[in-house]
Amino acid sequence: MIADVAFLKVPNSEELIELTSFPPSGPVRVQEDLVHLAFQVESLDDTIASLNAKGVKVTDGPTTTSSGSRFIFIDAPDGYEVELIERPPNVKIV
Repeated sequence: MIADVAFLKVPNSEELIELTSFPPSGPVRVQEDLVHLAFQVESLDDTIASLNAKGVKVTDGPTTTSSGSRFIFIDAPDGYEVELIERPPNVKIV
């Protein structure tokens, strides 16, 4: 299934909100791994080292996308997944 993704920039901030839209195809069942929070980090390697030092387990990744972005997932205490992503300087998302 193909999805449309849009990023909204928060005024007076570097924060972004990601919106995902699935084409109409009857009732939509969202995969569990598509419901998560995502945060951009400056250095994924430094972030992984910091997480390891604190005993936080990386549950998936690191994965590299076709654009050169790299990401990992960790589990939040409430069971949600948290994505941490590093984007190359030349990749624009807005």
